[in-house]
Amino acid sequence: MTKIVLITGSTDGLGKAVAERLARQDWKILLHGRSEDKGTAVLAEMRELTGNDDIYYFNADLSSLADTKRLADEILATQKRLDVLINNAGIGPRAPDSIRSLSKDGNELFLSVNYLAGYLLARQLLPLLSKSAPSRVINVASIAQVPLNFDDIMLDNDYSDYRAYSQSKLAQIIHTNTMAEQYTDLGVTFNSLHPATLMSTNMVTNSTSLPDSMSTVDDGADALERLVVSDAIAQKSGCYFNEQNEEKANAQAYDADAQKQLMAASEMLIKNAI
Repeated sequence: MTKIVLITGSTDGLGKAVAERLARQDWKILLHGRSEDKGTAVLAEMRELTGNDDIYYFNADLSSLADTKRLADEILATQKRLDVLINNAGIGPRAPDSIRSLSKDGNELFLSVNYLAGYLLARQLLPLLSKSAPSRVINVASIAQVPLNFDDIMLDNDYSDYRAYSQSKLAQIIHTNTMAEQYTDLGVTFNSLHPATLMSTNMVTNSTSLPDSMSTVDDGADALERLVVSDAIAQKSGCYFNEQNEEKANAQAYDADAQKQLMAASEMLIKNAI
């Protein structure tokens, strides 16, 4: 049976690299991006490069929760199964003096794109993932992790891009662990991954806040592909991987109160937006 993967943010960088690798292994690939023109071009390119025509493109702006839900609805309407969801799309620190930006829903932008969109997709697609079990959800997080202050989750005070980015990435890991605990009996595993440090992606090379790249996209793709296909970790859930090693994330990721507070805040923000 052909396996199916949805990879958000797969028109360049890590997402594109892993999509191409899986396409060469005869997976059905559901690409995602926010530019219709770029997505169409990448779709044609990938079909030609891999010889796999079972590749499709879905357009959605993940800074909008309504558009994110529309993407989930489109997947549910067109796909009979989903073996792997990779929440890879994200934004990184821009410049040291960048000002706080808001999503289309009025939420802090990093939290919305890097975390809330993936939260919503995972929750909306869970019935399809469960139906397709054994299946996997992989959240591409980061080694950069800053504890969330639930009294100021939108970072109205003491804002910086790096803090916003690092908070959103820890939120991903907290949510990963929450879902792993909530859904132990569905046949779906939930894991988070720091793929590689400062990969040579546009997010890194276009930033003046980050040092020069220290690793390649292929380094990150090696780690991410392993989480997708490896039988050795098929039963692992609620784990955080630093590249190819299972490690512990920031302590807040395992705090039951933090998990409850984050879920409550997330549900409220999503309810207000959609």
